[in-house]
Amino acid sequence: MKKVAFYTLGCKLNFSETSTISRQFEEKGFLKVDFQENPDIFIINTCSVTENADKKCKKIVKEAKKISPDSYVAIIGCYAQLKPTEISEIEGVDAVLGAAEKFRLHELLGDFAKEQEAKVLASEITEARTFNNAYSINDRTRTFLKVQDGCNYGCAFCTIPLARGKSRSNTIESVLASAREIAATDVKEIVLTGVNIGDFGIVDGKRNERFADLVYALDEVEGIDRFRISSIEPNLLTNEIIEFTATSKRFVPHFHIPLQSGSNTILRKMGRRYLRELYEDRVSKIKTLMPQACIGVDVIVGFPGETDELFLETYNFLNELNISYLHVFTYSERANTRAAEMDGVVPMKKRNERSKMLRILSEKKRRKFYEENLGKTFTVLFEEDVENGKMHGFTENYIRVAAKYDPMLINELKVVQLDQINEAGNVEVLEPEMVYERH
Repeated sequence: MKKVAFYTLGCKLNFSETSTISRQFEEKGFLKVDFQENPDIFIINTCSVTENADKKCKKIVKEAKKISPDSYVAIIGCYAQLKPTEISEIEGVDAVLGAAEKFRLHELLGDFAKEQEAKVLASEITEARTFNNAYSINDRTRTFLKVQDGCNYGCAFCTIPLARGKSRSNTIESVLASAREIAATDVKEIVLTGVNIGDFGIVDGKRNERFADLVYALDEVEGIDRFRISSIEPNLLTNEIIEFTATSKRFVPHFHIPLQSGSNTILRKMGRRYLRELYEDRVSKIKTLMPQACIGVDVIVGFPGETDELFLETYNFLNELNISYLHVFTYSERANTRAAEMDGVVPMKKRNERSKMLRILSEKKRRKFYEENLGKTFTVLFEEDVENGKMHGFTENYIRVAAKYDPMLINELKVVQLDQINEAGNVEVLEPEMVYERH
């Protein structure tokens, strides 16, 4: 029995796809093992958004060959689609598969026999037209369920349409079938994921269904306690979805909404499909209906043309906005994007300074959000995440909680009262108040 190991860089979508591909291998009689267990085959799923994608890919390949010198190494994922020839020249790589090929490893690579030169199997991105269903299982307490892939937006800084192709979706019927399969494994929470999930519903280039209708249908699925929306564009997060979430049985009050800039000047240069006023309206709507809701924000610093004044517009906008945390990205040039050709390049030192300022702001926002919820009661899904005798989990509104380790609590929902923020920045719970309860 050949042993196969997987390594995933990047987003929740990549994790869902790696997990599905790993199940394909197990169905073919391969033994899935950890990276360090001398595998015969390594499958490395790459990301193009990650800074220094090439360095990370090279490093992982180098480590793989140290562990198992005679192993077969196949590279898949977004970076593999964008730079297949470059990756094929990395010492130790045996095959590179693009977006249209990555779910066909067995068909295309046969018995994974090493050859003198690396195979490059990456067709043009226009060939990536099929939606491949995927979800993660047995990897984490939560499951990432892919409902959509690709993007039609073409933002000035982004390579994802080049790496994943046009927007395409699963069907509501198929997503419901996957959710029921997941429910049968005793998973308590499903995170809906995709490249642009608010654009759900496009099949063969035509819109057949809506994301809101998917949300309505999933809310009726028995056996899953929580559904979480991973990330949704502000222009696609409609009042209909917000209002439904406020009264939903299973969708939790947690929204991750990309902003990218708090300056309308920069938003227009980026090619975003909204202005800051719409974003502010969405945040206000959420907080009016769900004061306890967690709102996460993606923001890019150092985009071409971002002057000190325009950066301060972003900083001040975020500072005054009722949000819970930031994911801060330092702009880096990507080949074949409009932004790479723009004037007004921001020096890297300045980009890093701005990034640091926003990360500090994020910590302040997170702490304030946690403090506002102290003394209140929430339901925590505890994970197999133990550190210094404490186990961790997340409330429905995405507060990371620490509690005394109890193996009986892993993958269980428990009602707790939030007590205080510890030195690690997590919220401790009042132990005597903890009572078992499933919703």
